[in-house]
Amino acid sequence: MTTKEALQEIGSQHQGSVFQRFAHAITVWSGSSAAFMLALGVVLGWAVTGPMFKYSETWQLVINTGTTIVTFLMVFLIQRAQNKDSLVLHLKLNELIAATKGASNRLINAQDFTEEEIDTLHRFYCLLAEKARKDNDLGRTHSVEEAEENHAEKMVKHRSR
Repeated sequence: MTTKEALQEIGSQHQGSVFQRFAHAITVWSGSSAAFMLALGVVLGWAVTGPMFKYSETWQLVINTGTTIVTFLMVFLIQRAQNKDSLVLHLKLNELIAATKGASNRLINAQDFTEEEIDTLHRFYCLLAEKARKDNDLGRTHSVEEAEENHAEKMVKHRSR
């Protein structure tokens, strides 16, 4: 199967599993004004019933238990949505890197690098920034290798004067 066919197949299967559709619907709904108004209504209803229940421990336990359960479930739902959004962002950045002529492909799938690999790349880009500052031309180089070559050429020209 070619990449193009695989992407077309993925595009035609955007519905996903029952759980994926359910989780997506809940995520969208929970961020809506209607969800906020419902939550506000529940809290106001609970507050209004306080005098009827003489602000008892059971009355307090009802709101505490309800909010704890909702919060517990929402943490996982929010994390799931954030993981998906983060992965999609990485895929878009990977596509931009792969499509940019002259870009360093070393950063494709950088989210999967170890902390040591990320630290190494960070040091490379700090070196790149330092070389660009020395060259006074921030827009000229695109990779560490190009920066080193450009810097070396400038040093040779500078020394020959």
